[in-house]
Amino acid sequence: MTVEIGVILPTSSPEPGRAILGDVRESARFAEELGLDSVWSTDHLIASAPMLDSSVVLSTAAAVTERITVGFNVMLLALRPVAWAAKQVSTLQYVSGNRLVLGVGTGNPAHGDVGWRAAGVSYADRGRLTDEALAVLPDLVAGKPTTLADGLEATISPGSEVPPIVVAGNGKAALRRAARYGDGWATIAMSPEEVKAALDQINGQRDRPPLRATVVAPQVDRLDAYEAAGVERIILPPTGDWRRDYEYAAELKRRA
Repeated sequence: MTVEIGVILPTSSPEPGRAILGDVRESARFAEELGLDSVWSTDHLIASAPMLDSSVVLSTAAAVTERITVGFNVMLLALRPVAWAAKQVSTLQYVSGNRLVLGVGTGNPAHGDVGWRAAGVSYADRGRLTDEALAVLPDLVAGKPTTLADGLEATISPGSEVPPIVVAGNGKAALRRAARYGDGWATIAMSPEEVKAALDQINGQRDRPPLRATVVAPQVDRLDAYEAAGVERIILPPTGDWRRDYEYAAELKRRA
């Protein structure tokens, strides 16, 4: 079994009004001590429940660990000027010792549009803005001179190794985005059969090596089926007790 097992840091909640906020340092260290492969932070400006800033969370997790992958699940690129996002990504990749995975998405509609309005970004334009950002983000992160959508040439210094970019989403636009820009594709709660069908769609649109999938909240008794479908990484969702969640994830990894 080669599927990696990851967990979400206690920095947000899947349910409005039920905060899951824990010690980021302790939880990241515990995940690494248990032998898990990755820890992840969600991202938003104003969400339907309390949520910490993802770049600060992952910087903290990276600072107290040595081996474990740290990842955005997922960064809402369109909330930020792309040069600023690239600066955050490049710096985090540098300080973590190249342990970053950059998940990118357009956001869960359940959070509404208040965070977007607060950032001065059109909610309706978030897909287009995400595509524009992904078109230039790798060169910006790498520290190469880059022409932005408005014609401005910008260079981020210092640059860093570009992290794997995992594009999230199940709609047609998201699948096209993953095919065009992704090093991987991410989804939530899909069965192995659904994952395989989506990957077939994505990879049928690519002229580069085929993508594999990251899946949140799987049917964890079907790890073999997920691997056969093209899943490279499973992330277990939070239940409210992060320590118990991580111990369960470690037991799942041992059984696999």
